[in-house]
Amino acid sequence: MTTVHVGLPAAVDGGVGASPQRPDGRLKVTGEFAFSSDLWADDMLWGATLRSPHPRARITALDIGPALRVPGVYAVLTHEDVPGAPLYGLEHVDQPVLAAREIRYQGEPIVIVAADHPETARRAARLVEVAYDVLDPVTELAAALDPAGPQVHADRPNLLRHVPIRRGDPHATAAVVVTGEYEVGMQDQAFLGPESGLAVPAEDGGIDLYIATQWLHVDQRQVAACLGLPPEKVRLTLSGVGGAFGAREDLSMQVHACMLALHTGRPVKMVYGREESFFGHVHRHPARLRYEHGADADGRLVYVKARILLDGGAYASSTGAVVANAATLGVGPYDVPNVVMDAYGLYTNNPPCGAMRGFGAVQACFAYESQMDKLAAALGLDPVEVRVRNALTTGDLMPTGQVVEGPAPVAELLRLVRERPPAPAVGDFLPGGTANTTRGEGVVRGVGFGIGIKNVCFSEGFDDFATARVRLELVGGRPAVLVHTAAAEVGQGLVTVQAQIVRTELGVEQVTIAPADTAVGSAGSSSASRQTYMTGGAVRAACQAIRTRLLERLGRAPSTTDNDKKVPFLALEEIAELLGEGAIEETVEWRHRPTHPLDPATGQGDAHVQYAFAAHRATVDVDLELGLVKVVEIVTAQDVGKAVNPGAVAGQIQGGTAQGLGLALMEEIQVVDGKVRNPSFTDYLLPTIMDMPPMSLDVLELADPHSPYGLRGVGEPPTISSTPAVVAAIRAATGAALTRVPVRPEHIVGV
Repeated sequence: MTTVHVGLPAAVDGGVGASPQRPDGRLKVTGEFAFSSDLWADDMLWGATLRSPHPRARITALDIGPALRVPGVYAVLTHEDVPGAPLYGLEHVDQPVLAAREIRYQGEPIVIVAADHPETARRAARLVEVAYDVLDPVTELAAALDPAGPQVHADRPNLLRHVPIRRGDPHATAAVVVTGEYEVGMQDQAFLGPESGLAVPAEDGGIDLYIATQWLHVDQRQVAACLGLPPEKVRLTLSGVGGAFGAREDLSMQVHACMLALHTGRPVKMVYGREESFFGHVHRHPARLRYEHGADADGRLVYVKARILLDGGAYASSTGAVVANAATLGVGPYDVPNVVMDAYGLYTNNPPCGAMRGFGAVQACFAYESQMDKLAAALGLDPVEVRVRNALTTGDLMPTGQVVEGPAPVAELLRLVRERPPAPAVGDFLPGGTANTTRGEGVVRGVGFGIGIKNVCFSEGFDDFATARVRLELVGGRPAVLVHTAAAEVGQGLVTVQAQIVRTELGVEQVTIAPADTAVGSAGSSSASRQTYMTGGAVRAACQAIRTRLLERLGRAPSTTDNDKKVPFLALEEIAELLGEGAIEETVEWRHRPTHPLDPATGQGDAHVQYAFAAHRATVDVDLELGLVKVVEIVTAQDVGKAVNPGAVAGQIQGGTAQGLGLALMEEIQVVDGKVRNPSFTDYLLPTIMDMPPMSLDVLELADPHSPYGLRGVGEPPTISSTPAVVAAIRAATGAALTRVPVRPEHIVGV
């Protein structure tokens, strides 16, 4: 059920505000869609990787001879065969293409093999002989933070980044004080399509790489450096992406496939199995968080003090940005006059961690929302009321000193989820499910709330832009548009959105979206809830430039009204006549309003482009004897600024909520002494359709003054507030403290 509260003008057919059918939808449902794992080339070889079984070790001997002697093997490469830079990295260049001497995490790649059959390649890789001097890994955050302790990297401290936030009086006191320590486990993005791609050597000595990724141009930059080639000789084309959620921002097999292809002179395909995928990409940062909230007798926050430790694993990836998000968003969507916040990102010998939906904000939200429930209990207030009393509004200051300029309907979102009718009575859904392990005896119901805040787009002064090339021409005597960007469609529906924008701006129904590749300028990453904002903004700007060209041919000067119309500004016959035999093409590089770095001492600064908010109410039934939990209903409300595609918006909110529910109840990579214990979907549990409850959804459309169509990023906020809402509901049912996610049966039984 979707309720739209504050709308913008009605959509043109198939334009902004409509929900046209996705061009890839039927193909994915029927299994006809071509994913990157379906790629094929004549004379193709298969690649495989040998990975370390140890989280920390030194390589003392390496013999590739046994692998080379396997019939059908064409190449066995080590770190000595890397033709260019030996290291790569998303934000910091610190990760080896292939380990030379030091092993820093279980699963680190050491040797790559190319063979004429995938099983031959895997068997040959297993025959490589490696001798290790196994060392004690650094796996605990407290040990990693100790400057006198062992270092993961000999040439740098374990402290990757520290972001302090200082606002107001650091010594402020309050009438009511609550404290808590919290822990968030390591969640996996668990996309269904494992890492895969095809590298094809080119006649010019370069390489063509067909790859599932989130950021073509950053991949190109890193791959070219490692291959020792100029970027123009490393050409990337996006292949079908089977989900991403942040894990495809970093390189996996890109350089390896290209090395093997260039070495053998033949196309090389690499496809990870599910277990290898768990080692082949970054995960959500595990976190330990300590919070202290002080409030006056009326429940208004006086201060928040917090320390957040984030486990970055062996390499930096995007840990720096995750730390900044955790710090700057770490008090939540609340007006707090005094803040002392310290967030730390640390190297360990655990698996590398990086981007995952809502990064940084997810970990912080679980802690600060748990604190708000504690505060409500200490004050004897309703948990929603204490949040409403402290809710941010437009014009308030963030802990960084940044003014919240756009709509901030925090209180309204909370009231919406509170006022929805309650879920069905106990007994309609039972925690035992179809196994019938309980018939309702010992089942207790609980209701919990959560609200979160997330930044949208890249921050801290990063040169965030997107490029779009739009071509208007006659096809079969009728106007048609071709859109070319490098924006990665990772399942979020961006291909559909680009066509919707063209139809709105130019009134042309026939729109083709060219394959995304590096032949056009960068569109940035499909992350940070930014692509509809950024690439959508670039496509819109390019269309408006074409409008101007057409109007000039008419002898009319373009006006603000022309560019703001949500209906065709010229009839198709007029456009056809103006085009004649020639096309009009415009390429635009589009940027959002500027952001600025944080002050390194105080954390003050206008670091973010935009803020997005979402609220959840969860209802659960808990069997106190068995420790089983059934989420029986979720109610959510979110401000999206403008629902460019209402159907896709609803899908994003539902999907994000499912990932938040997963973190609350079941999803965790179990890491013991640096070793992953459950690298499979048998043991890494995901919510299924049987775990997802009925959902009620309210969508607000309160236009942001700075963004295209007033839109606001949608994909991440629902993941942020759904986790604490589910856990709060379990607390309400059981009385258990529940300071860690995911919640396990042993946290409930015996309470």
